[in-house]
Amino acid sequence: MTGATFDDVVDTAGKIVDIAGVTITIVGALLALGLAARRAVRGDPDNYRLLRRQLGRSILLGLELLVAGDIIRTVAVEPTIRNITVLAEIVLVRTFLSVSLETEITGRWPWQKRDEPTKASLTRRSPAPSSSVPASPDAAGSG
Repeated sequence: MTGATFDDVVDTAGKIVDIAGVTITIVGALLALGLAARRAVRGDPDNYRLLRRQLGRSILLGLELLVAGDIIRTVAVEPTIRNITVLAEIVLVRTFLSVSLETEITGRWPWQKRDEPTKASLTRRSPAPSSSVPASPDAAGSG
C-alpha cells in the first residue's frame, strides 16, 4: 500500500473544490431556470430580473470556489513564479467577473453600503413636495 503524499492530498482537495464550484454553478442555474419557468406560467412581470439575479448568484458562488481550487493547487503544490503568475491572471479575470456580476445583481458597487443610494434609485425617486415654503402669503397666516 502506497501512502499519499502531501502534493497528492492538496491536488485532490483542489479538484474537489473545483468540482463543488462547477456543481454549484450547474445546480444553481437549473434551479434558477426552474423557478423562472414556474414564474413564467404564473405571468410574473419581474421574472427576467429575478432569473438574472438568481443565475448571477449561482455563477458568482461557483466562481469563488473555482478561484479557491486554483489557489489550493497552485500555491500549495508547486509555487513557481510561472504558476503564481498564471494564478494571478486567473484570479484577476475571475475577480473582474465577480465584481461585474455583483454589480449586475445588486445594482451597486460591492463596496457601497446597502443604504447608500444608487444611480438607479436616484432616477426612480420622485422629488418630495416642499411643505416648509407656503404657497402664498395668506397660507402663512400673515394677513
